[in-house]
Amino acid sequence: MVVGDVLLDRDITGTADRLSPEAPVPVVSGTQTVNRPGGAGLAAVLAARTPGWRVTLVCGTGHDESGAQVRALLGEAGIEVIDLATGGTTPIKTRIRTADRTVLRLDTDTCPLPLGPLPELAHARLATAEAVLVCDYGRGITSHPELRQALTSAAAGRPLVWDPHPRGTAPVPGTALAVPNAEEAFAFSGHAGPRDLAGDTTRAVRLLAIWPVEQLAITRGRNGAVLVTNPDGHPLAVPARHAAGDTCGAGDQLAVTAAMTLAAERLPSHAVAAAVEAATSYVEAGGPASLTVVPAPWCTGPLERAARVRAQGGKVVAAGGCFDLLHAGHLSLLDQARRLGDVLVVCINSDASVRRLKGESRPVVGERERAMLLTALNCVDGVIVFDEDTPSRVLAELRPDIWVKGGDYAGRRIAEADLVESWGGEVVTVPFLDGHSTTDRIHHVAQRAGAR
Repeated sequence: MVVGDVLLDRDITGTADRLSPEAPVPVVSGTQTVNRPGGAGLAAVLAARTPGWRVTLVCGTGHDESGAQVRALLGEAGIEVIDLATGGTTPIKTRIRTADRTVLRLDTDTCPLPLGPLPELAHARLATAEAVLVCDYGRGITSHPELRQALTSAAAGRPLVWDPHPRGTAPVPGTALAVPNAEEAFAFSGHAGPRDLAGDTTRAVRLLAIWPVEQLAITRGRNGAVLVTNPDGHPLAVPARHAAGDTCGAGDQLAVTAAMTLAAERLPSHAVAAAVEAATSYVEAGGPASLTVVPAPWCTGPLERAARVRAQGGKVVAAGGCFDLLHAGHLSLLDQARRLGDVLVVCINSDASVRRLKGESRPVVGERERAMLLTALNCVDGVIVFDEDTPSRVLAELRPDIWVKGGDYAGRRIAEADLVESWGGEVVTVPFLDGHSTTDRIHHVAQRAGAR
């Protein structure tokens, strides 16, 4: 369930290759216009794009042409809309964009919408929702007395995430997580300290004392987020990966992911970490422009990701091994491999395969943790675990353009060469970082343990 104020977002995109003779401003020509739901409507669309979730949106849309457009767009996204508005007009946010940059934004000013009573359907949906997200955009819906009472009741039985607005209202009692951004936290808390991690943490502690919420995470844009669950405890800093792109809607994506992760009974720390990563990926994918592309479940797997890169004319690189006790030699190999193409997929031996190759004492680290560690590396785009003694089967499925081995294989024919070359692929070695051997390290640790 998403609750909040809805806008009509409009992007007018074109090219600007000259300045106006009337004033030093760009002339935007060849424009195209795209409309989409904004505010809580965008959050609902993002939630509906997640496989397995059905979304109900409680909102108010004006009884005008813009409101009709928003309702139609929400319907096309498969979202059930419970509209409380009895009249009024829908606000429009228009961005003029060129070269992937916004050069001008126009907002229509509207009065708060007149709202009717909360229908029984809304009560029923709140009673059965697995998660509730409130996206307050300061247009009046969160001040609806009956709705606030229903949200308070709902918060007692399911995670409720509150994304506030300076012109909006405070979260209802029982809110599991509030996610103001740094500017909102600055406005709400009244703390004028430095705009850094320490300052944001102080503001989070203050808000946690003011608001009836269980946890509070201040979202910090490119710096990630900071989560405070206990005023006397240490904050959880969640850094973000660097991402360049359109950030419009990134906060909505963060809030949606946090609510869904809490609904899966994960810890707030897990929810905020997943939310920061989801918001980063959303920006990388193009922000709201990515909403014009229907998401496909296959886009997340390594095989499918490699196929997509290949279809776009890119090079697929693969590397393989046990990667037990990840060390600097592994990092050097993978970093060099990634530079050879556009996507790197790492094929690792399963636990059973490692035992057959290395003996019953191996692996030291299980396959799930090995895969997790490798996936966390910026140079790795995907990991595939295989059960066989060699990666031949998975290579035949992946069909990499380049198969990379360490420099310790230099000068000899690599076993998988015939297979890789059969589809026109290439086998290469990269410089080997001497002095880094997993087996030697394990023996060294065992000897030191025995000496004690």
